[in-house]
Amino acid sequence: MAKRKKNTKKGPAKPSSSSSKFVFWIIGLIAISIIGFIFLANNQKSDEPAKEEIDYANQPFLGEEAAPVSIVEFGDYKCPNCKNFTDTTVPLIVKEFVDTGKAKFYYFHYPFINVDSERTAKFSEAVYHELGNDKFWEFHELIYDKQPEDTRYETIDVFTEDFLTETLQEIASEEEVKKVAAYFDTKAPEEAWEKDEALGGKLGVEGTPTIFVNGKRFDGQTMDDLNELVEEAAKEKGNE
Repeated sequence: MAKRKKNTKKGPAKPSSSSSKFVFWIIGLIAISIIGFIFLANNQKSDEPAKEEIDYANQPFLGEEAAPVSIVEFGDYKCPNCKNFTDTTVPLIVKEFVDTGKAKFYYFHYPFINVDSERTAKFSEAVYHELGNDKFWEFHELIYDKQPEDTRYETIDVFTEDFLTETLQEIASEEEVKKVAAYFDTKAPEEAWEKDEALGGKLGVEGTPTIFVNGKRFDGQTMDDLNELVEEAAKEKGNE
């Protein structure tokens, strides 16, 4: 096989292949570094506590509307942990934050245990729509008071429509109960709790009770932890 002859004519010096490779690798390393920096920055953002915009319109709440901080509980009326939270922690939240004007306290529905959960969420939405905020909270507390202690109740129907109606009769007039019952038979109160549930899913709620403070999930364990998050939220609100 004939070999290609070497060109013996001298000309301008060409960069060596080793120098070209070195420049190529330097450029490559810079590009990788930039991509890595962007990747890390995105990861750092995703690791920050989630803060989402929550639509508080037409939602039951305790406190002054002008309060700078909004505390939200996602709850289920058949959840024993929610009953315990309502009995022991909510009074503290009301005393420390609501009564002092620091925060409002909202209740959003996240029914997941069984059909009773959904039925009670729908009924309470009907109470709120027809009888207003104050009567909602009366009914809300009464339902948790009536939650059976036997944990087996989670698998059976307890909060039937008759039971819910009879419960409402303890705090409302006959005319008011009829108004709630009529509204309960429409699609509107079901759409209301489903809207709450959809928001909970968007926020990553997986169980109840789950708490948010101005859209930021509360993962603490104590009232001191909650107070710290409320104070932080109030400062952020004041700086807007």
